Amino acid sequence: MGESSTAHGKVVMNRAMSLDGFIAAPGHRMDWGGGRALADFVAPDDFAEVAAATGAMLIGRRTWDVGSRMAAEDPGSVDYPFSGPFFLLTHRPPEAPDPGVTVLSGDIGEAVATALNAAGGKNLEILGADVAGQCLERGLLDEILVYVLPVLLGDGIPISPPGLTRVDLEPISSARSGDATILRFRVRGSDRPPQSGYR
Repeated sequence: MGESSTAHGKVVMNRAMSLDGFIAAPGHRMDWGGGRALADFVAPDDFAEVAAATGAMLIGRRTWDVGSRMAAEDPGSVDYPFSGPFFLLTHRPPEAPDPGVTVLSGDIGEAVATALNAAGGKNLEILGADVAGQCLERGLLDEILVYVLPVLLGDGIPISPPGLTRVDLEPISSARSGDATILRFRVRGSDRPPQSGYR
C-alpha cells in the first residue's frame, strides 16, 4: 500500500462470539444471557482501550437495525464507549434519517476507504456479518478481534457468513478480560505489519 498505509489505522472486524461460534442468537438477538450486555463480560479498561483505538465504524444494515432495536428497548444502556463517525452501508436507507450517520451504498472498497479516511488515523471497526464477509473476500480486512463469551447459544448467526472462502489468520494475542477471552488475529495477506497491543 505504500507510504499512505502508515497514515491510517487498521480495518478491524470486531465481534462478540459465543464459545460455539455464534455472533448472535436466532433472530439476530445479541442476548448473551441474564440481561448482560457485552460490556458486562469484558474488563472496563480493555473495553475502553479498544473503543479509544477506534476512529470510525462501518456497519451493515441488519446490524444497525438490531442495535437500534436494542437501544429502543433499553434506552439508558451504553454498551460501547465509542464516539466517532458512523457509516451505514446499505441499499435501503432508513426511513427516518439520523443526522449522526452517513449512509453509503455501492462498492465495499469505496465504503471502507471513505470510513477509514474519516477515522483520523485510528482503526475502522467493521460491524455486520455481511459487511465483514465482503471485506474478507476483497482483502480489505487487517485484523479480527473476537470477544469469546462463556455461553453456548446452540444456534444463531455464525461468525463467518455462508460461502466465505478460506481465510488464513495469524494469531496476535489472547488474553483473559473479565469473564471474556479476547482473541486477536491478523488476516494473512494483509500488507500491513502486525502491531502489538490493542492499537
